[in-house]
Amino acid sequence: MTENQNAALHFVDRHLSEGRADKVAFREAAGKTRSLTYGQLSARSDLVAGALGAAGIQPEQRVACLVLDQIEYPEIFWGALKAHVIPIALNTLLTPETYDFILRDSRAVCLFVSRELYDTVKPVLAENPFLRHVVVIGDDTPEGCLNYERCLEGAEAVPVAQVSEDECAFWLYSSGSTGQPKGVRHVHGALRATADTYGAQVLGIEEDDVVFSVAKIFFAYGLGNAMTFPMSVGATTILFNGRPVPEVAAQIIRDERPTIFCGVPTLYAATVHWLEKNGVPEHRLRACISAGEALPTEVGTAWLRLWGVDILDGVGSTEMLHIFLSNRPGDVVYGTSGMAVPGYELRCVDEEGNQIAPGGVGELLVRGASAAEGYWNKRSKSRATFEGEWTRTGDKYEITEEGRFVYCGRTDDMFKVSGIWVSPFEVEQALVAHPGVLEAAVVPWRDDDDLEKPKAFVVLKEGADAGEVIGALKEFVKARVGAWKYPRWVQVVEDLPKTATGKIQRFKLRAQAAPEKMEGVA
Repeated sequence: MTENQNAALHFVDRHLSEGRADKVAFREAAGKTRSLTYGQLSARSDLVAGALGAAGIQPEQRVACLVLDQIEYPEIFWGALKAHVIPIALNTLLTPETYDFILRDSRAVCLFVSRELYDTVKPVLAENPFLRHVVVIGDDTPEGCLNYERCLEGAEAVPVAQVSEDECAFWLYSSGSTGQPKGVRHVHGALRATADTYGAQVLGIEEDDVVFSVAKIFFAYGLGNAMTFPMSVGATTILFNGRPVPEVAAQIIRDERPTIFCGVPTLYAATVHWLEKNGVPEHRLRACISAGEALPTEVGTAWLRLWGVDILDGVGSTEMLHIFLSNRPGDVVYGTSGMAVPGYELRCVDEEGNQIAPGGVGELLVRGASAAEGYWNKRSKSRATFEGEWTRTGDKYEITEEGRFVYCGRTDDMFKVSGIWVSPFEVEQALVAHPGVLEAAVVPWRDDDDLEKPKAFVVLKEGADAGEVIGALKEFVKARVGAWKYPRWVQVVEDLPKTATGKIQRFKLRAQAAPEKMEGVA
């Protein structure tokens, strides 16, 4: 018989035969006392698989997971894989209308939902034509729903389903930065591919590491940080199901003593600002990583100054499952995304598909074993994104003479000023270098002559004087990135629209038409 390549065998059950049954795989933070050993995870995921079968859910059918970062999540995810049922990790921050779209689009037959999230999704459940079971995690099970613990109490373990590494394992829905989310289908082998490349060869994760990821399990970056990488070596993950504001993140780093911290640029920037006022807690961090949006140079250098630990800024995508381009320990150049992760190939091409020369700007394409097999129910989009072995990222990059990649922006975010391409991210980096600016986003805006020029939306640091900051920003940016790139308009906002992964939704800013609120003139 062909070897069973079910990913659950490698990431879960293997640890029992290797002597880690009593090792804590997951523990909950911020006042929670619950934990889960590798042995318990193996046994309870077996019961999840048995419960799915007993409920009549067939292999390759979909089950949706609207679950907070809590110990039940890995039980459900790996239990579904053991049954060859396809778990779909759902963003916990969406609207009922978006949940309705995803549940109908995926035709999920079962929904696992944390009790805290049930009321949000409840309005769309009754009319769903595909859902047969709603399983609620927590107390106070609503009428018509099943209780998670009671489902497991009556279940029996079943053999792990025999699959190949090329069979579909799970879905992730893209963050939908420009519209309705897309179902991204990943195979069993992709999980190990990310662990064997970035996890082992860049992050260098080891069994005695403790990982804390503020990026949640429901999207690709968090799934790798919190499950795939630590479980590939038998390490421990700290789970936190709340909102990761700076003071809470700092407290968890102090109290839970992680060795690896996984964040996003927005949180890193806010935490630096908080730490400069409140001080750096004791810690034992040895590595910090970032993805989701390019990391501003000022944030990286400030973090290193405060913590004594570099941030390894990298680039990944839902389609590639995790980071494929990154800075590395001992080889960090802030303001760049680093170089290709071992196991991946990269190239940048112009509009005609020709390889660009160093110094030029082109769209980034990537080739590697973790690529998705395509989008669900979106053939034309799949054909446009997945070109044979290569995946189009939709990101524009410049390649330096040294072979490093410098982020320029999304393909649809770039625009020309005076006939010259402008990278929104380059201007944003200049803006956040100002001591009064916490965050910034730049979009094209048409002037009185109907020509596009940069417009900036900025979030100020606490205590900053808006008039003084706005008055200085134009000359400040001119001096840093060039006279034609400076923002002709600057608008102060309380926050910037972002996806749950921390990516700025510039299309929402482009759609705003509020000139009366603008500070500064052309």
